[in-house]
Amino acid sequence: MTNFAVIGTSKITDAFIEAARQDPRFNLVAVYSRHQTTVQAFANKHNIEHCFTDLALLADSNLIDAVYIASPNNFHAQQSITMLNGGKHVLCEKPVAINCAELALMVTAAKANKVTFMEAMLVTFLPNYQQIKKQLKALGKIRKYSASFCQFSSRYPAYLRGENPNTFNLNFGNGALMDIGIYPLYLAIDLFGLPAEIIGQCYKLPTGVDGYGDLLLNYNVPETDNNQATLQVHISYSKLSNGSNVCEIQGENGHLMWQHSSLFNEVSLHLNNGSSQTLTVAQTDNRMTYELSHFIDLIESENNESSVNSWQLSKQVLTVIEQARKQQGIIYPADK
Repeated sequence: MTNFAVIGTSKITDAFIEAARQDPRFNLVAVYSRHQTTVQAFANKHNIEHCFTDLALLADSNLIDAVYIASPNNFHAQQSITMLNGGKHVLCEKPVAINCAELALMVTAAKANKVTFMEAMLVTFLPNYQQIKKQLKALGKIRKYSASFCQFSSRYPAYLRGENPNTFNLNFGNGALMDIGIYPLYLAIDLFGLPAEIIGQCYKLPTGVDGYGDLLLNYNVPETDNNQATLQVHISYSKLSNGSNVCEIQGENGHLMWQHSSLFNEVSLHLNNGSSQTLTVAQTDNRMTYELSHFIDLIESENNESSVNSWQLSKQVLTVIEQARKQQGIIYPADK
């Protein structure tokens, strides 16, 4: 049994708790928020015994072994480091940090305190994503990966009314790339590594964050029988519009298709010889269960780093995001 606290009281924390309670090793004992009324209401909602409004007290508490962090992006590094230095295992929601410099400090704290630290990016653990990875060789030389994650934000009307919700607030490290573009990007880096060239474009809102944008990643890999061929990745993302969100990887022998970069529904393989195969397998309704169970496995086996969502993978994703943001002119307070 691993005693958990949660930091953050948004809908994503609601979803995490629902998913985590599917694993009998998960025991939720505490919740943290800066505001007493907020934390008490959340505790009542989820039947959580202990409430904290002081982060240092939570880090020092012997009530908990681990923490899930789903606060605004700008708080991820500071809160994670505080908890890691308190000897607590940390599962931190994506993006794990604002930039690579923050991530380096988080990794240092995890190593120094010999505790588990992992970015909570759920898609890498999904069974249907594993199906895609297994079938890549069937495509022959990979030429293109195109992915779209365009989802109209329920907070956009509030933004238009001048309310400046967190979703579109520069100070919180938010924006379309950090929020949803990161999903298809994470998979690109997991599958193909760092690109040779990064081109980032976006529509920047007056608040300074991106409402939508595109990434073009070019890979210059020598074309030999033993190496992956040169390929191009195109990622489209938006919080101002909805899209079909169909994704595909194209090779010289065929292509893989799936629906939605964070859901992985309706996965299929289509070969040039005319054959097609449905690869979709059953997944739990709440997709966060897989990452939580993996995280507890790491704790129980005394591994401080995941081999799936490794620190190196997190760093490479942030490297691409930082370069893209520099081209787009998106600068967060943590970058200064």
